[in-house]
Amino acid sequence: MNETLAFHGPITRWQGEKATYHLLTISGECAGEIAMHERLRRLEMGGRRGFGSVKVMATIGDTRWKTSVFPSKSGEWWLLVGKKVLKAEDLVAGDEAHLTLELL
Repeated sequence: MNETLAFHGPITRWQGEKATYHLLTISGECAGEIAMHERLRRLEMGGRRGFGSVKVMATIGDTRWKTSVFPSKSGEWWLLVGKKVLKAEDLVAGDEAHLTLELL
């Protein structure tokens, strides 16, 4: 059975060396639930996924996509939000996004 989480927070713009990324930083209780899910999957499967990521089905507004969330060193998790999602939901950096995550 997959677990579903709800979170809201601001879209952040991050400038990398080769590209600009938009992401949602997941913190608090939701971050703890994702971390627990990752630990259980690691025990079950005997190893970690790349970068410690967790597969998810993400939904913002009417846009739904399969992706992964990635852990930060501070205990938060990052969800990259692509240009197609930003455009479809009329979001820009600084806007509050309401996210539903299904942990896979």
